[in-house]
Amino acid sequence: MHEAKKRQIEMNKKSNKQNSKSKTLSREALEIVAGRFRVMGDASRLEILQCLMEREHSVQELCERTSMGQANISKHLALLTEHGILNRRKQGLFVIYSIADTTIYQLCDIVCGALSNRFSKAQEHFKKTSIS
Repeated sequence: MHEAKKRQIEMNKKSNKQNSKSKTLSREALEIVAGRFRVMGDASRLEILQCLMEREHSVQELCERTSMGQANISKHLALLTEHGILNRRKQGLFVIYSIADTTIYQLCDIVCGALSNRFSKAQEHFKKTSIS
């Protein structure tokens, strides 16, 4: 990961610790949060984000990496950009996308870590109860 991204993530962690002091959110704020989760709740968009976490890519590169069609990729990229998750810039004839909201790295680490832990525990349970 680039040093600038690491610094941004560390700054976000500090900011998040300060902001997570059990604040009660209004219904409007909860709708905004729910919208973010809806945007993140699609396997195709997560696949695109996974590619972009490695480095920035053009639409064409993302099509090749994901085997999705250009119209489909473009639809997902527009939604992710609209919600502030991605940056978009023109480079000659190409449009290049990159991660704008670096908290996505943390969110993915938290969710994947929790799922890994959950399934590891389940796997241990099955090892203990399996019939040999």
